[in-house]
This record gives sequence, C-alpha cells and structure tokens, in this order.
Amino acid sequence: MRFPFVARVLATLALAWAAAAACVALHTPLPWMIGPLLATSLVSIAGGPTESWGPLRNAGQWTIGAALGLYFTPEVVALIGGLWWAIVLGIVWALLLGWLFGAWLYRVHAPRMHGVPAPMLRATSYFAGAIGAASEMTLLSERENARTDLVAASHSLRLLIVTVTIPFALQWSGLHGLDILPPTLRVVSWPGLALLALMTGVGAVVMDRLGRANPWFMGAMLVSMGLTMAGLGLSAVPQGLVNAAQLVIGVSLGVRFRREFLHTAPRWLATVAVGTLGLMGVCALFAGALAWATGLPWVTLLLGTSPGGITEMAITAKVLQLGVPVVTAFQVCRLIAVLMLVDPLYRRIYPRDEHQALKV
Repeated sequence: MRFPFVARVLATLALAWAAAAACVALHTPLPWMIGPLLATSLVSIAGGPTESWGPLRNAGQWTIGAALGLYFTPEVVALIGGLWWAIVLGIVWALLLGWLFGAWLYRVHAPRMHGVPAPMLRATSYFAGAIGAASEMTLLSERENARTDLVAASHSLRLLIVTVTIPFALQWSGLHGLDILPPTLRVVSWPGLALLALMTGVGAVVMDRLGRANPWFMGAMLVSMGLTMAGLGLSAVPQGLVNAAQLVIGVSLGVRFRREFLHTAPRWLATVAVGTLGLMGVCALFAGALAWATGLPWVTLLLGTSPGGITEMAITAKVLQLGVPVVTAFQVCRLIAVLMLVDPLYRRIYPRDEHQALKV
C-alpha cells in the first residue's frame, strides 16, 4: 500500500472512532456502527479523502459472522426448524416486494427518462428494487444492460436509510432486550478463541475461493454455527472485537457515498428514499402478521423481514438483543433465495425486454 492510501485509511479510522465515541456518550443505538457510518458518509459526500481497506472490512465481517454463529445451539436450531414455513413466506414476500418496488420505480420514471431505452430502464428499475445484496444485484444488472450506477446508488441509499432508521426507532420505542435464547458462551477463552478464529477463517477463505456472496461473513458464521450445534463451545468473542468489527463495517458502508452521489439522478434517489420508507412500513405490517401466526416478538420478525442487509440487521439484533438466530435465519435464507432467483425471474417476467436489451 502506498503512503497516501495508508494515511487516508488511518485518518478515516480515526474519524470513525471519534464518531463512535461520541455516539457512545450520547447513548445512541449501535454507536460503533452508526457513528462511523454517518460520519464517514458526510465527510465522503463533502469531498473528504475517506478510504476503506478491503481486508479490514473482511475481518469485520469475519468477526461478526463468528460471533453470530455462537447463538445457534441445538435448542435454537429446533426452534428455527419449526419456522420453516414462515421463512419460506418471508422469501416469497421479499421477491414479490422487490418486483413491485421495481415496477413502481419504472412507472414513475418511464415518462421522464427519455434518454434511457425502455428495456434498459426496466432492468435498472427491477434490479434496483430487488431486496438483496448490493454488489451482487449490481453485477446481475450489468448482464442485463441496466444502468449500474443507478442500481448501486439505490441499494446504497436504501441500506443507509434502513440501517439508521430502524435502530433509532427501536431504541426510542423501548423495544429491545427481548432475546429469549441468548448465546450460551459468555466467557472468553484465549486458546479457544484462537482455534475458533482459525477454523472460521478457513471457512471464510473457502467461501471466498468458491465465489459465494458475503464469503467472510457467511463462511465464518457457518463454521461457528456448525461448532455450536455440535456442542463444541470454544470461546465467546470479546466485545472489543465486536465493536471494532462494527466500526470497520460502518466505514465500508460510508465510503460508498462520494460527492458524485448527490448528482446521480436526484429525482431517482428521491423516489428510492420515499419507496424505502414505504417498504419499511409494509414490512412492519407483514412482520405483525407473522408475529400473530408464530407467537414470536414482532420486532424480531421486523428485523428478519426488513429490506436491510444481513450483516447490518444481524448486528442490530445482537446489540439490541432481539432474537439474533431468528433474524439471521430469515436474512440468510432470503439472501440465498434472492441471489438464485432474481435473475431467472427477470428473464421470465420480461423476456421481450431481455431480447430487446441485447440489441441496445
């Protein structure tokens, strides 16, 4: 790494730590993630030389994945196994909601974006509305000749709104500390932690080599889950490491917002922001229906079905003690289903647009 890059990374981390410390003092929700996220976003949009280093972000996801896997005791797995039908409904809901959101974006912008061919705008709207991983949706949209800048901007803005809005709303409402099945491991064993780090690190590297989505999070979590389900409690993850992981994840989200972001089709971003608030509202209603049917806390299912990212919603559930295993199971299954089904569904729903897009 060249010195200017290192200097930018260190300066950004210092800014993020100061923002996190301020949020801790102010007793805000998720201070170690939201503080760095907001501070880095604002400085980045203002043109500041912020920078995120990929290996640090990977290490943060690795740490969070390993910590979340410790919740999946045999009792928790049995509970989640009985919720398979609710998880399937959550997947269908996410696919339907993403399609409707994309269709709404197209309907709103088709009369105004005359310079964009209809097939291109259709693909852009569809993948911008899909409730899934931002980077993967951007790559899929590129294959369908969509405006990848609008797709990436839509997902980044939606993630920012959801990540900031939901934790604040939950803290102000007093809906936290409802976890009925906390992790069994609370004591840090340094030899056990070293072995846990080694094994989860191998899992993350394998997932990365296989080209899977969120490999450092998913690989570490799956290994940690497997160990916990087998009754092998190696060690808890120190809270300091979890806080540091949240910080670097917040930084990695914040640096997406550069000065050019505000100039990327402002009307498009405004409708995405309004639509995101609408998505959160209807997801809250859907979570209420699931809570009535399952008997689980509404707020847990809200996080499980919200249009946010898996890492961010799982962190929210962990910090606010809101049913981490259930939230994680809903989000992981949804992510896998969306990655597998969104592109085939697009080709099936809009076959003519696909054919025309190839000619553009």
